[in-house]
Amino acid sequence: MSFFNPKLAEVVKRDPRYSYEAYEFLQQALSHTLQQLGREPAPDTGDEAAAVEPKNHVSGPELLEGVRSLALREFGLMARTVFHMWGIRKTDDFGEMVFNLVEGKLMSIADDRREDFRDVFDLDEALVRNYRIPLDDGR
Repeated sequence: MSFFNPKLAEVVKRDPRYSYEAYEFLQQALSHTLQQLGREPAPDTGDEAAAVEPKNHVSGPELLEGVRSLALREFGLMARTVFHMWGIRKTDDFGEMVFNLVEGKLMSIADDRREDFRDVFDLDEALVRNYRIPLDDGR
């Protein structure tokens, strides 16, 4: 369940190339990635310095892998279509969104650059051509 975030709506207003839902998904993908990497931050104590500790940092390629994995889990073969509806065409778009969130003070970065997201992988290849339906063997 998501709740309307006026700061996020402001980010979308400043750069309407990407939908509100795309930004929500990116924030969820960051949490998903941190969890997959075992780097979940401690509960929010109001200490902003803790939020940017190196152990909580996720690189551009790591975040994109988390995006891919969460998209396939949540949307399956529809992931590419959902991304298109949200304005996302390539991995570079996630970099643009990250820096928009940083500008809106909804995400922080270390020494990351937009180039870290440039052509990391082909979304069609990663979300459609290599998709495999996970089979539950009933165990």
